Amino acid sequence: MSNPASNRWTSPHDVRARLRRRWERGEILADSLADASLFPLRIPIKGPGSKEISADFSASRDWIATWRDQRGVDCEWKAFTHRLFGTNEIPSAALFSDLSSVVRLLGVRNELETFQTMIEYTRGTFPELLPWLAKRAMLAIAISPDWEALLTVVKWVKIHPECDIYLRQIDAPGVHTKLIERHRGSLTELLDLAVSAESIRDESRGVSGFNRRYGFREKPERIRLRFLDPASAIESERLGMDLTVTASALVTMKPKVDRVFITENEINFLAFPDHLASLVIFGAGYGWSALANADWLHNCEIHYWGDLDSHGFAILNQLRAHFPHVRSLLMNQETLDSLRELCTTEPNPNYGQFHRLTSDESLTLERLRNDPNSTRLRLEQEKIPFGMLQNALCEISNDEIIPIKSGGFPDAIQDALGPV
Repeated sequence: MSNPASNRWTSPHDVRARLRRRWERGEILADSLADASLFPLRIPIKGPGSKEISADFSASRDWIATWRDQRGVDCEWKAFTHRLFGTNEIPSAALFSDLSSVVRLLGVRNELETFQTMIEYTRGTFPELLPWLAKRAMLAIAISPDWEALLTVVKWVKIHPECDIYLRQIDAPGVHTKLIERHRGSLTELLDLAVSAESIRDESRGVSGFNRRYGFREKPERIRLRFLDPASAIESERLGMDLTVTASALVTMKPKVDRVFITENEINFLAFPDHLASLVIFGAGYGWSALANADWLHNCEIHYWGDLDSHGFAILNQLRAHFPHVRSLLMNQETLDSLRELCTTEPNPNYGQFHRLTSDESLTLERLRNDPNSTRLRLEQEKIPFGMLQNALCEISNDEIIPIKSGGFPDAIQDALGPV
């Protein structure tokens, strides 16, 4: 039966595990780039004290023998004198004279050689990136197959600052769009070290800001909208009622509409009832900057219809940062109460503070988060009966809703569904 105290004594496995953790943090690999070396490395060994030796000399002797039999680990031994067992030696520390001794013990020679190859290549091309290798040693090993191509990207961007082309247009050996997209996080750190600060747009950050940060052209934002009144549509006979336009085109549009609806669900967008001097926009979640630059929208009455859940209210809150006059549609306690049996559980709720909600919206959100019978409620907008939408539109305006054609469905949804 083992001595419980012996479980607290440092074993060779413990030392290997400690070295492995330091290796996986990149500390040992980075030693070759550090100003002050880790080596010789000394790892203290905790062993039995005098009382423990007296209590179980057999376990203590076996523990000491285990350390004497170790291969690949040099030990520092300390003499001790015991009143019953005389003078003996006990290990006090594991010693590693250099990097190679750790590499042999952990069996990581291939990783070391890969890292050393990367160091030599980087030293000859971009020595200013050596601190990155020291800081991100294990990440460097993980991306080592693409390292030369990534440095080619760094070189290309350095030579072509603010190039104003798409990533796809980079013409350099081994470089392609997917490579850059796969490594945008690492490339951001590398480019920030190698490219002149004057060529970097520091206000653009994160993966989504990569293109703009380094002067690449971004894919144009596109907004989908559908006119709800043929009289307000722009060249409806030629372009139709359902249009997708770039953000820049949206800014220059001057549609003859007084009211704009925004919804997050595509079928609801397609099925939205015709309405005088109005259009509906297929929402873009939290991406409202494209809409904010359209001055004509600021002069329209805007209604937002999203899911009755925390994310729906988060989107409404964000939309009001650009359009403070936005009113919510069917996002209230009355709708929630009447359709409570259709609610489900929201899987990943947003628990942020939304300061742009009205008092009724805030109370509805609180109900969703802390319903007496179930927390984290959600009511998806596609579960709301179409008649409730039509009634809500009647309350919004005294205007008559334009009669729906094609057997009860507007043309857009009729096209989507096919013949009735």
